[in-house]
Amino acid sequence: MADELNVIGFDAIPTPPEGFRSGFVGIVGRPNVGKSTLMNALIGQKIAITSPVAQTTRNRLRGILSTPQAQIIFVDTPGIHKPQHELGKILVQNARVAIASVDLTLLVVDGSVTAGRGDEFIVELLRHNRANVVLGINKTDQQSEQAEALNQSYEVLAAEQGWPLFKFSALTGEGLEPLLQGLIERLEPGPYYYPPDLVTDQPERFIMGELIREQILLHTRQEVPHSVAISIDRVEEDKTITRILSTVHVERDSQKGILIGKQGSMMKTIGAAAREQIQKLIMGKVYLEVFVKVVPKWRQSRNQLNDFGYRIEE
Repeated sequence: MADELNVIGFDAIPTPPEGFRSGFVGIVGRPNVGKSTLMNALIGQKIAITSPVAQTTRNRLRGILSTPQAQIIFVDTPGIHKPQHELGKILVQNARVAIASVDLTLLVVDGSVTAGRGDEFIVELLRHNRANVVLGINKTDQQSEQAEALNQSYEVLAAEQGWPLFKFSALTGEGLEPLLQGLIERLEPGPYYYPPDLVTDQPERFIMGELIREQILLHTRQEVPHSVAISIDRVEEDKTITRILSTVHVERDSQKGILIGKQGSMMKTIGAAAREQIQKLIMGKVYLEVFVKVVPKWRQSRNQLNDFGYRIEE
């Protein structure tokens, strides 16, 4: 199953041609600027969940793009924001670690609004880290008649730091090719780090859990979205179907009630939508069973965070 997906399963890594470039590119920015949508668009396949809810990305997810010219390992990071709980602190710290560990940083900003304090904070963070930075203005498809004024606020930031600037829409694809070429040109000559047909280094179970969480983000807009953690408890495969047992962990009984819904209607909707996405992932039939469990204040507990896979990366 995994080999068909090109998600895991390391085959022989080829010798790169002359002039081949490679490296790690960190995608950073404020929450909800379109970082995950951008990575999916560049990879050409959905590996990161997207949502209109801010702070969707939690884990440092790697997406791998191999072209005849280069191999880019994109590192999608949590949105940099002021943390409100222990989970938030871990996410922001992991984003900072990513900035320090990549070859090139792509700072993504929301081109539908002017530059704000959040953007300026990240610019200052990157400047102090002496990062090699490219500034990308996303959401150009959402710019109004004031596009020139919106872009200018970011152009000033880029000019002050001497950073190259690209304008694009991750949603429509406009401007992505120049961006990609600009990133490749700024990478050093290097080897294949992964087999060319691989699109992510994350295991299938992780992506299954993320696809379930995505549907919760899309269908519940109250207190639930940021209070859930997903565990994939069991995966059983046979020739005709893959059976998946998962648990959604929430912090309060009220959140459990919202997730389950009247006579289980909400969980049926979430489960059906998640099953459809997972079937696309594994290219096969799926039976998905989802339970909901209350774990009070799990976002404040380092032990619980570790159990759910959230820890400070090095």
